[in-house]
Amino acid sequence: MRSGYVALIGKANAGKSTLMNVLVGEKVAIVSPKPHTTRNRILAVCNMEEGQIVFVDTPGIYKTKTELSTRMMRSTELSAKEVDIIAYVVDGHKPLQQDDIVCMQNFLQNKIPMCILYTKLDILQQQKLIEDSKLLFEAGITCPLFPISARTGKNISKLKESLLRLLPEREKIYESNILTDKSIKFMIAEIMREKILLRYQKEIPHGIAVVIHQFEQNQKGIYLINLDIICEKQNHKAILIGKQSQALKEVLSFARQDMEKLLGCKVFLTAFVKVQENWRDREHLLKEFGYALLDDRL
Repeated sequence: MRSGYVALIGKANAGKSTLMNVLVGEKVAIVSPKPHTTRNRILAVCNMEEGQIVFVDTPGIYKTKTELSTRMMRSTELSAKEVDIIAYVVDGHKPLQQDDIVCMQNFLQNKIPMCILYTKLDILQQQKLIEDSKLLFEAGITCPLFPISARTGKNISKLKESLLRLLPEREKIYESNILTDKSIKFMIAEIMREKILLRYQKEIPHGIAVVIHQFEQNQKGIYLINLDIICEKQNHKAILIGKQSQALKEVLSFARQDMEKLLGCKVFLTAFVKVQENWRDREHLLKEFGYALLDDRL
């Protein structure tokens, strides 16, 4: 039997979270078209007949601007040093950038086996793959390259089989009934943040945090969930709430549907929008909002 950790690493919006959800066959990580959706390192367990792959979804690589983003990048850097394989994810629909090549070269210095995953095979032109392969070879990057499509599932099974063969021989790391290292409460908060990312314009979501105060099931089997949506500016609060609270009602309804699917029962969801200016640079607030331990060891 083989088992081990595979880190999904790449630039923001490369499609890492979508890919991880497809690889394990369940929605573990939230997904949106906006960059920086993933803030925490998330483990997802893929059980196969011949072994187990623990995928590690990491925050997307980008220039840090806040203490929160600095911690996110530290989480990604540590993950790249503590896994068995690095799977560098490239958006196959976009040109290969020099900073991608530099990142790959830097990760190769960790002396950890690396492969390159080209997403969006369904719209990826073969000529681009040939040209990029040449650029990578000229840069001294000779890692295995896997063109895949998370949307259609093309080559996903082959990728998992190839990754498993590269992992060391060892017993399973997690019991077969475990899907992720994250709690249900964490996933509920992430569902709320995902719906905000999808519902509002780009200037709003990046300064959002979600803090759950109540998460319990009453005698009727209904989950009572009360949470705060934290933003950084008063005008953002007004946008989040909307005229006559209509925007907030809509996003709560949107989130509640997914929460009920996850929990398998009815949810009574309430929320308050609060302002904490510059919380992404304030140590005690990062800790309070759950971002103090982004560099926990695997």
